[in-house]
Formats: sequence, C-alpha cells, structure tokens
Amino acid sequence: MAHRRTGTVRRVVSLVPSLTEALAVTAPELLIGATDWCSHPPGLDVTRVRGTKNPDVERIVSLAPDLVVANEEENREVDLAALRSAGLDVLVTEVRTLPQAFAELDRVLTVGCGLARPVWLDEAETAWREVRAEFDARAVVPVWRKPWMVLGRDTFAGALLAHLGVHNIYERHGERYPRMPIEELNGHGRADLVVLPDEPYLFTGEDGPEAFPGLPAALVSGRFLTWYGPSLTEAPAALAGALRTALG
Repeated sequence: MAHRRTGTVRRVVSLVPSLTEALAVTAPELLIGATDWCSHPPGLDVTRVRGTKNPDVERIVSLAPDLVVANEEENREVDLAALRSAGLDVLVTEVRTLPQAFAELDRVLTVGCGLARPVWLDEAETAWREVRAEFDARAVVPVWRKPWMVLGRDTFAGALLAHLGVHNIYERHGERYPRMPIEELNGHGRADLVVLPDEPYLFTGEDGPEAFPGLPAALVSGRFLTWYGPSLTEAPAALAGALRTALG
C-alpha cells in the first residue's frame, strides 16, 4: 500500500506486534506507543494504547506521533480512518507471503521511518533463503476453538509452513479463516498432522492435541509462525524443530 513520508520521523506508534518488535530492535528511540498485545521485546516501556482491534484513538492522537504503523488484517479500517481524520500519518502494511513480509518491513523502516536497512532483516532473508522443504506433509492449522477456526487461503502462516514443505489442507478454501466442525478437521486421511500455535488461541499440550486423537501434534510458537520481524531470523529452525518432533 503506497505511502510517502512527508517529514522527519521521530515519534512512532505501532498498532502491530510484529512491527513493534521490528522498530524496538532497530530504533527504540522512535517508538513511543504500542498496543497491549505488543509483547516483544520483553520489558518494552512505551505508552500502551489498548488492543489492535480497539485502539484508544484519543490517546494515540494525544501522543502526537509523526507516524502510526498498522496492518490491513490486524487493524480495523474505521480506526485507521479516525487517526487520519485527526491529522495523523498512517502507514498500512499488507503481509500474506514471505516476500511481502520482507518488502513491507523494508518499507516501514527505510521509507516510513527514514532508517538504514537493519542487519537483522538481511539475516532473516538469508535464513529463509537457505530453507529447504524438509517435509512433505498435509496439515490442519487451527487458530481458535469454540468455535474451531483454521488457516484458510492466502495467509502468512500458511506461506511459512509451505516453505518448509507442510501444506495447509484448507489453503484453497474461499475464506481466510474458516470455521470448521471438529469432525471434518479429523476426517480420515485428510491431514498428516495438526499444527497448534500458542496464539491467537493459546494451544498447549493439555489443550488442543486431545481433540485430534489420530494426528501427531506440532506445538509451535505463534511468534515464529505469524509474526514478521526479527523473529523471522529464528523462525525456520524453530518451526522445523517442532515439526520434526511431531512427525518423528
């Protein structure tokens, strides 16, 4: 999504956990506000502006940021429109593939914030460039239960798994996050494993695998599966390790 920086950026509010981490690692002096969900890096000391879906628009405006960074999936257009109406500059990213993630991170940091391209971004690109499709498996990837919701088409998490050779069985579904009955998810022969991230729903060894008695379960960090930022450097090894453990 096009964005042209109109002046020097010295104060940034981030409404996206991935971008918050990217900014905090690259230029922490710029970051003045972030959502309650922005958990990395640990100990981040900035003004909190509520959640990604219900940001405190008045508080953000009161911080007088030079730039607000957001994402078309994680944030609501009505909130972004309110920020723009208040006179704020809002940069909105779209990230559904790995190349998009790298391009958008570069855009946020170099074009949006006027920073030099960080070394960690080059390291992340190298880490994924060296990935080989180690696995050949079909997976169901729940992101919520009560009701059960899974990865569907056109998702960043699905793209990462595909780079490793794990193919989401609902990657051609008409919806991006379809609701599915558990009976269908457990359909005989449909999947070789279930991948259970710890966000947005906190799947654990005691909450999730028991619903898929016929499938090996890979418990993975949502930060490595769904975040785009410095975590991308470690994500290939971390995800491959969890998948390897599950598949034996």
